[in-house]
Amino acid sequence: MKRINLLDENTSNKIAAGEVVERPSSVVKELIENSIDARSKNITIEIEDGGAALIRIIDDGDGIHPEDIKKAFLPHATSKIKKSEDIYSINTLGFRGEALPSIAAVGKVNIKSRIEDEDFGRELVIEGGEIQVFQECGINKGTTLEVRDLFYNVPARKKFLKSSSREGALITDIVNRTSLANPSISFKLYNNSKKVLHTYGSGNLKDVIRTVYGKSITDNLLYFESSDDTITIYGYIGKEEIARGSRNNQSIFVNGRYIKHKTIVAAVENAFKSFSTVNKFPFFTLFIEVYPEFVDVNIHPTKAEIKFTDDRVIFKKVFDTVHETLKKDVFDTFKMPEEEEKDRISYTPQFEEIKLDIKPNHEEKVSFNSFETREKIHLEVPIDLKPITIVEEENNMVKENTLPIINEKISDEKIGIEKEVNNIIIKEGNVTVNEVQAKFPPLKIIGQFNKTYILAEYEEILYMIDQHAAHEKILFEKYLKNIESGSLVVQPLLIPAIIDLTIDDYANYEENAEVFKNAGFTLEEFGGNSITLKEVPYFLGKLDPKSLFLSILDNIKSLGSGKTTEVKYNKIATMACKAAVKGNDTLSDIEMIKLVEELRYIDDPFHCPHGRPTIIKFSNYDLEKKFRRIV
Repeated sequence: MKRINLLDENTSNKIAAGEVVERPSSVVKELIENSIDARSKNITIEIEDGGAALIRIIDDGDGIHPEDIKKAFLPHATSKIKKSEDIYSINTLGFRGEALPSIAAVGKVNIKSRIEDEDFGRELVIEGGEIQVFQECGINKGTTLEVRDLFYNVPARKKFLKSSSREGALITDIVNRTSLANPSISFKLYNNSKKVLHTYGSGNLKDVIRTVYGKSITDNLLYFESSDDTITIYGYIGKEEIARGSRNNQSIFVNGRYIKHKTIVAAVENAFKSFSTVNKFPFFTLFIEVYPEFVDVNIHPTKAEIKFTDDRVIFKKVFDTVHETLKKDVFDTFKMPEEEEKDRISYTPQFEEIKLDIKPNHEEKVSFNSFETREKIHLEVPIDLKPITIVEEENNMVKENTLPIINEKISDEKIGIEKEVNNIIIKEGNVTVNEVQAKFPPLKIIGQFNKTYILAEYEEILYMIDQHAAHEKILFEKYLKNIESGSLVVQPLLIPAIIDLTIDDYANYEENAEVFKNAGFTLEEFGGNSITLKEVPYFLGKLDPKSLFLSILDNIKSLGSGKTTEVKYNKIATMACKAAVKGNDTLSDIEMIKLVEELRYIDDPFHCPHGRPTIIKFSNYDLEKKFRRIV
């Protein structure tokens, strides 16, 4: 029987670090929250190699008392609470006292801090939980904390970190959301010495949103606010134009703390869907202020999940507030012209008439020579310069420089066999037969049902083909094969599209830049977080390339990291096939024949890229059973 051991402090700190310090972004979050609790007005974050090599946080807050610097790195040492009752009325971001000892257990920490009453600060160096140096130092009021070589003594944890760009994007996301919650604090973020974010601490939330998300999003926001005795709700909800295919642009803050809560998200999205037909997720930044007694934040060490005393009250309050704001915006859009005029002239400014003593000069004479009638100039055009219209009586039909579809059996003595082919490639006078196996028999087209389904027959079987799904799958496979062979045809845009990305989106683009390039999108950096889209795949036609690129980026982002390039290409092809024939499009007999013949020879003609069936069949037995000809 194994005896019970009492773990030493270093081991217990490493175990606690497994929950608190999951990755470099966790370290940044905990240290920023400490700076905010210290009433800082300026916070600078510097990272290198995605935070694995260096994380430096500089603030101008209250600082740490010289006698408390060592104490701050002991387990459960905190200045936020004193007794157990304080847990139920927490007004600070941190309170557990686990972050600093956990960080010191898995990294090399250097902290310098000075309070206002002291002439000198104190410097403490800790490596792997062991104190190396403690001495006086010169420093401004506030705290500077450096974490180097994170997880240097826990290689198993370091192995599971993502790429530097991805880890940097996660840190950027944390800083972005923290800056939204604290518009009165100026945040600066440097990634590998490059300034990524700079908010100005003006106290205006909309200024921070513009800095983080850009002008296009800021121009399409609606402000909402509601308050009663126990709860206050306010923030911004985005219009339909800026809805995206992922929930990355959604932020919820409860008493200044960034949290994730499915009930609140559902409340906002349900209110948004009442006035929107797009199948996308709305942009919103939502703030909830409630008495600390009505919320429990001590659910998980990361403090990202919380519990309310009554979720139903929160849901109704959030839904009603957002719904009323969106409803008012719709009503304002359809406001009568006389109401707009009444609003415009509701305030009439008063003007005071001032007479100027200016004597007219009667000696001035006005000349009307410019209005005198002039002789008309007649220009004779020679007869041979007049346009001549030539009409060809023989050619009454439109000529197309296209090859006819060849679907016949070709017998060639050189080949020695008889094949049914769909493609004939001519190279230097020689005929090369491209052998492709048909996946279903040749069908006789009957017609089109409801402008959506193609009806066809073969022997005693009726086939129904979804024209949109079929064309989508044809384009999908053709696009993937062109990517694999490097023979993708691209078309330059007449006017290059400038796309402003959020910091997180830009990091995802950088990570997948080669994937986009191989998929036929020519993109270049345009300064900051903006890129220029210059070329797109040719088969996209008249689709909006900017919206398509953002949708593809959202889809790749939703896959997460670690996915293979083939999976990403499949996702791009799925999104790009929106150029396919739609339901309710009328097709001619020739178009239907062409579509069905192309479908026969693709690799998988029976399922669309989304997994839905493209073709179904009914045997004569099935039909006779429906008509009760047989029992």
